[in-house]
Amino acid sequence: MDRRAFISTLAGSLLAAPLAAGAQPAGKVHRLGMLETRSTVLNAANIDAFRQGLLELGYKEGQNLEIVYRSSDGHDERFPSLASELIRLKVDLIVTRGTPAALAAKSASRTIPVVMAASGDPVGSGLVASLGRPGGTVTGLSSALTEVYAKRVELLRELLPRLARLAAIFNMGNRAAVPQWHVVEASARSLGIEPQLLDVRRP
Repeated sequence: MDRRAFISTLAGSLLAAPLAAGAQPAGKVHRLGMLETRSTVLNAANIDAFRQGLLELGYKEGQNLEIVYRSSDGHDERFPSLASELIRLKVDLIVTRGTPAALAAKSASRTIPVVMAASGDPVGSGLVASLGRPGGTVTGLSSALTEVYAKRVELLRELLPRLARLAAIFNMGNRAAVPQWHVVEASARSLGIEPQLLDVRRP
């Protein structure tokens, strides 16, 4: 099962949980909030796959589903206000991409479930208590574990034995990137490689 299928299945299950408990009236229209980094135009393929996955679970826009899409358009500082807007619109669930979006959604409400489509380090950033038992209202996928970055540096050294200087591009405004950079930096220095951080926060 790919990531989009997993997220749509998980979102569908979370939306269906109140129905299974008999808490929702018949004909309920589920309002699903999406907090994204990209516009609907740039994200069309993912959205289409997401809609298809939900449709296979019995959720159809215009009938029993409404998707409320909000994008930061690459400006992470917009996530808190966008998350608050979704809360005001009374969404039943928020699907996010990236750590800043997930953190904003988690901070905006203590009761609305948050499904993260990807997060760099959900434990280190404080999104979840652990990967095995996330606790709270946040669940979903992690796109990279911080520990993997040490192995990446080692692989680069194996590929380029004379490697002396390593540049790393990170958005240090993203909380998940900070521990990742520290691992890259420490790993590089331990191998006699000079690490250089390129803090890129805009296109």
